[in-house]
Amino acid sequence: MDFTEETKNELQAYVLELPLHTKVFFSLVEATARLVDVSEKYWQSKGQNGARIRLLVEIMKEGGTILPSMLAKKIGVTKSNITLLLTPLESEGLIRRASHPQDGRKTIISITTEGQSLLLQHLPENRQGITDKMSKLSEQELNQLFTLLKKLNHP
Repeated sequence: MDFTEETKNELQAYVLELPLHTKVFFSLVEATARLVDVSEKYWQSKGQNGARIRLLVEIMKEGGTILPSMLAKKIGVTKSNITLLLTPLESEGLIRRASHPQDGRKTIISITTEGQSLLLQHLPENRQGITDKMSKLSEQELNQLFTLLKKLNHP
């Protein structure tokens, strides 16, 4: 399908003339990408992967043990994908899988001492990098942003 010059110009005008909602959306995406990049670069410098670290953090939020299906739901992936994500953590000794104590058909995931040590060793420095990046905002602005984001995150 060939587009006329006029059609191309109309489309360009459409993508450039963003309504406020769309501008805010793209600004939020860009800011998030920059912050994630700070964190990801930190984890890469330590020979780790930010996505895997997030799995460990989510497991710890639940007290150190979680069902794979619940973990998948928390991070927004399918049950089959969570299995693929957990395999390297298990082979590195950062988590272990075991049969559920009440329902042997289910598996539970537990963070190991090694996984906990990794978090204890590196989370403070990683968080400091994020804090440094966000220091452009005052405490009042951070609280306001947090309130607004909570509003967007909870239907």
